[in-house]
Amino acid sequence: RQDKKDKSRAPISAKLVANMLSVAGADHIITLDLHASQIQGFFDIPVDNLYAEPAVLKWIKENIPEWRNCTIVSPDAGGAKRVTSIADHLNVDFALIHKERKKANEVAAMVLVGDVKDKIAILVDDMADTCGTICHAAEKLLEAGALKVYAICTHGIFSGPAISRINNSMFEAVVVTNTIPQEQRMKEAPKIQLMDISMILAEAVRRTHNGESVSHLFEHVPI
Repeated sequence: RQDKKDKSRAPISAKLVANMLSVAGADHIITLDLHASQIQGFFDIPVDNLYAEPAVLKWIKENIPEWRNCTIVSPDAGGAKRVTSIADHLNVDFALIHKERKKANEVAAMVLVGDVKDKIAILVDDMADTCGTICHAAEKLLEAGALKVYAICTHGIFSGPAISRINNSMFEAVVVTNTIPQEQRMKEAPKIQLMDISMILAEAVRRTHNGESVSHLFEHVPI
């Protein structure tokens, strides 16, 4: 996650982790939705960064009956590329929330760019940490006229007050993948739902082992 210097003398920890994996003997790395795609360049060994997008599209179509009346929303400007791609595949509108931070994990102000009135709003992000941003975003979207709000995040970290925030939030569901075990958190917060991506990683390992193309998984979910 720490892929750049955001203040004086801060470490670039992602590069350290890359070096540690290489020194430990790894000769090929498979990742899913890196926080910043440039982290791939920190490694001196081959890296395949897979995307949860095909699984997200599948989940939306199977679990949200009114998905054709939805708007895909990015909780920050950095995720604009991710949400526009999903919105294009679903042929729906997209929006984003511009946020001004006082410091890490603390948002000062939010401005919604786009229209969600009378729409199902689906927030899409790469991770849910303390969940302060997405919970504030949900309130903003409902104030703007959204009928329902869902959150879909690749990595459910859920640190600090995240569970209590989700339980007190206006979300219909907070959907995360199983890159991090979630069984206990799902008991503590019934709104958390799981999206299984084990088949994507298993197929990536199989294709790598057999010398086949991994890029097929950028657009398809293995059955």
